Amino acid sequence: MQISMKCSIAVHCLIFIHEAKGITKVTSTLLAESTGCNPVIIRNTISALKKAGLITVARGTGGAELCAAPSKITLYQIYNALEPDGLSSLIGIHACQERKCPVAKNIRQVLQNPYKKIEDSIKQTMESVTLQSMIDDFHKLL
Repeated sequence: MQISMKCSIAVHCLIFIHEAKGITKVTSTLLAESTGCNPVIIRNTISALKKAGLITVARGTGGAELCAAPSKITLYQIYNALEPDGLSSLIGIHACQERKCPVAKNIRQVLQNPYKKIEDSIKQTMESVTLQSMIDDFHKLL
């Protein structure tokens, strides 16, 4: 059970995009160098962030920019852009309902409510973290 690294790569890219504004044009090549990721992974990440409306990318020559103030972009929005069904599959339930065992037949219903509460709690926490707060944390480390 783990949130994939796609989210941390996306946050890295978004902070880089924010910090580079007015200094340099942010391209997938530049982001690949910064993250150490394959450029294909970066292009897929950028595409997902663009589709979610979090960034814009200039046609042709590239150059990514944030679509909203960092204080308006939440960690959940970033995560959801990359893993749309991520939270609902964060904690899985094994397939066993076809077995004759009464526990096996009912375990899915037993676990659905507690797992939903966990998912809701994670979502609420992720919604309380903004890109701005992560940028602020980054600046504290400089």
